[in-house]
Amino acid sequence: MFDDEEEEYNDSSLSEDIEHFEAHLKGQKLKFIDSDRLEGLIDHYLIQGQFNKAKIAAEFGIYQFAYNPMFKLRKAQALGGMGLLQEALDCVIQLEKQEIDSAELYLTKASIHAQQREHKQAIRYFKLALEHSDPAEHDYIYLDIAIEYERLQQYQEAIDTLHQALKTNKNNEAALYELGRCYDALGATEASIAAYLQFIDEQPYSSTAWYNLGNAYSRLEDYDRAVWAYEYAILINEEFGPAHFNLGNAFLSIEKYHKAIEHFELCMKHDGDDAMALCYIGESYEQLNELELSKHYYKLSIDLEPMLPEAWLGLGIVEDLMGSTKEGIVLIQKALDYDPENSGIHHVLAGAYQKIDLRSEAAFHYLKSLELLPDDQEALSDYISFVSETSLADAQAFLLEFGAAHPTIFDVKLHLINTKWQMGQFAEAKHLYNECLQQDAASAKLIFEINPKLLDDTDFLYLAD
Repeated sequence: MFDDEEEEYNDSSLSEDIEHFEAHLKGQKLKFIDSDRLEGLIDHYLIQGQFNKAKIAAEFGIYQFAYNPMFKLRKAQALGGMGLLQEALDCVIQLEKQEIDSAELYLTKASIHAQQREHKQAIRYFKLALEHSDPAEHDYIYLDIAIEYERLQQYQEAIDTLHQALKTNKNNEAALYELGRCYDALGATEASIAAYLQFIDEQPYSSTAWYNLGNAYSRLEDYDRAVWAYEYAILINEEFGPAHFNLGNAFLSIEKYHKAIEHFELCMKHDGDDAMALCYIGESYEQLNELELSKHYYKLSIDLEPMLPEAWLGLGIVEDLMGSTKEGIVLIQKALDYDPENSGIHHVLAGAYQKIDLRSEAAFHYLKSLELLPDDQEALSDYISFVSETSLADAQAFLLEFGAAHPTIFDVKLHLINTKWQMGQFAEAKHLYNECLQQDAASAKLIFEINPKLLDDTDFLYLAD
C-alpha cells in the first residue's frame, strides 16, 4: 500500500462490506464506502483470487477517490490476475507518469513482466522495489529475483541472490528450497553440501537445511551421510513427511529394509497415503523375501495410483520370483505400457522372456534397453551372457559394433576381452587387456568379476600386477 500505516479493519466490518458490495453486483445501489474499507475489500478479493470483483471495486475507488492512486494500482493487480497483462501494464505506466515511487508499484510491474515472460524487465523492477521497500520485505523480493534468474537459466546469479535472501532472513524456507533446485540444475552437489553445512553452522535447527543436505548426499549416493542428515531434519520436526520418505529411500539403498518400511509408514502417517511409499514398502518386503506382503503393498499402491509403472513392475517381479513367470510378464508389460521408454523395465522383461526361453522376445528387449541406456553395465553384461549361450562369435560381433557406436563405454572392451579369451584368442585378449590397464588400471581389473576363471590365468594376473 502507499500509506505507511493501515487502520485496523475487523472481520465484522469486512463481512458487512462484502455483503453490501455483492448485493450491488446483483443490482442494488452501492452506498458510500470509505477509502480504507474499500481498500480492505479489494485486498480480500485479490487474496481470494476473485479478480473480477476486485477490478470492479477498484474502478469504483478510482471514481470515488480520484486523488488516491492506490485504486488504480489495485485495478492493475486485478487485471494481472485475470491475465489481461497489457491492460494491467498500461495502468502501472499511467501511475509511473505521475512520478510515484512505491515498492508496491514496482513489485506489481515486475509481476506483470514476469507473467509476460519478460524476465530481465521483471528483475529490473524487482530491484527497484528493493530500493523503496521495508528491509523486512527484502528476503521475499530477493526470492522473486532469484526465480526470474532461474527462468533465464542463470543459476549462479540465482544462487547469489538466494544467499542474499537468507542473509536477510535465515528462516526463509522457500529460499532454501530454491537454493537446492539451483544447485541441482548446475550439478554442483559438492558446492551445495558446503553451502548447507555453513548454513547449518549458523542455523542448526533448520529442518529444511538438514533435509536439503540429505538430498545432496543422496545424489552423491553417500547414503550413510544422507541418513544422518535426514534424521536430524526429523529430530527437529518429527512430522516432516518428505524427510521420512527420503530417509526410507536412503535405508532402502543401504539394504536396511525394516528401517525403510518404518519411515515410509511414518511418511504416510503424517502426509496421508502415498502410492510411491506403498510401492517402496512392497520393494522392501520383496528384498526381505516376504513375497505375499510385497504383493499386498504393490497392489495397495496400484489401487491408489493405477498407472504407476513401478508398482506394476514390482508386482510382476514378485510373480516371477514365486514361479509364475508368464503371469509376471503380463504385469511387467503393463508397467512398460505406462513407461515405454524405461530401459530398466525392458531389461527386466528381457530377463523374464529369457527365463521361459522366448529368445527373440528376450533379445528385442535387451537391445531396446541398451538403445535407451547404452552405459547400463548390468544390461550389457546380461545381454552378452545371453548371446554367448548360443554363439560367442555373435557376442563378439555385437561388441565390436556396439563399441564402435559407443567408444567411451569401457565395459565393452572388458566383455570383448572375455569373449576373445573364451574363443581361444588368447594373444588378442591379453593385448587388449594390456591396453585397458594403460587406460584405467582400476576399472580394467573388473574383468575378474566378469569372468572369475581368469584368476587362474597366470598371464592375466601378471599383467594386472
